[in-house]
Amino acid sequence: MHSSALLLAGIPSIQKNLYHRIRFSIGDPAGWIQWTDVNDQTQSMLICRDIEMQRARKDAHVDFVNCPADFPPKEGLSGDRETATAQAIAECMCRHDIDRVRSDRSLSLIYVEALKSAGIQVEYDPEMGVIERRKKSSKEIQALKEAQSATEAVMLKACRMVCASTPDKEGILQTNGEPLTSEYLRRCIDHWLLDLGYSNPGSIVACGPQAADCHALGTGPLITESPVIIDIFPCNQSNHYHGDCTRTAVHGSPSPIVEKAYNTVVQAKQAAIKATKAGETGESVHRETLRVIESSGFSYGLADAHDSCDKPSMPHGTGHGIGLEVHEPPLLDFKGPKLLAGDVITIEPGLYCHLWGGVRSEDMVAVMDHGCESLNTLPDTLDW
Repeated sequence: MHSSALLLAGIPSIQKNLYHRIRFSIGDPAGWIQWTDVNDQTQSMLICRDIEMQRARKDAHVDFVNCPADFPPKEGLSGDRETATAQAIAECMCRHDIDRVRSDRSLSLIYVEALKSAGIQVEYDPEMGVIERRKKSSKEIQALKEAQSATEAVMLKACRMVCASTPDKEGILQTNGEPLTSEYLRRCIDHWLLDLGYSNPGSIVACGPQAADCHALGTGPLITESPVIIDIFPCNQSNHYHGDCTRTAVHGSPSPIVEKAYNTVVQAKQAAIKATKAGETGESVHRETLRVIESSGFSYGLADAHDSCDKPSMPHGTGHGIGLEVHEPPLLDFKGPKLLAGDVITIEPGLYCHLWGGVRSEDMVAVMDHGCESLNTLPDTLDW
């Protein structure tokens, strides 16, 4: 008898489709296999390193747990851990008379080659794991709420540090007798998040013209009367769900154009949130953002880096899905798909100009059938 199976393979702490299936995080290669047995019963197996088997049998969401040594090929297992895992997955499938396997967009060539060498056909499923991860359970949404609450608590501290600083005669902000720099504030953000049980890949703290590049991390001193974009996107160290929040802070008085741009961004965010519900598309929400941006006299698209004129524009989509990764489907952009009840997405309009920098405001919402639930409580203001 020949049959087919589903396969996810990689390092569960990195490969989030695999982690989502097994709910077990380890830092070594592993493989999840699911097939239907002769009694039409669905069975699943995790193949992982031998020293992880005891924990896996207790915590992993699978029927069976094995290690590569349980499935050695005729030529023996490689001394390379990932190669040995791929060999064992292929040998396990051969012993179960599996000749076809379907996998997701993350399956690496090391597993594909091991399967093909064993005569197993590999089929690519571009949607495997996508819909399952998009439609968040109530438990997942609660984890995201908690992550966003921690993110906002740290955001409030960061924005207040900017606005409570004292400028020197050159306009450079000072805190505790030292210049307040992007690097210093980023380190503070990291420490505050660690105290709350979150790791952080490196927040954006970008001041002045640096912020015209919407993903520039920012370097050097922060300046009075100049907008500072702060974007924080940490990961809970226990459940691996993310927060993601952006605010803009200005020490002193913002210029009229900065104030107008920020008010426009906030209005665009509110309009996009109002348009968000299951059945609407990511594109329609994005177009609602652009309607407000353009009706206020601003533009959409990449700004000319050599343009010395004051022409703020929005060069990016309105937002993205979030969960076990900061950036997940769906996109709120042109060709963005239909939104599903259970999607959790960010809504983050921004306006940027090479002359003075940029402004952005970002909230997280959970999509429902008749609207969406905001997971944010932090206000929208430039003066903290």
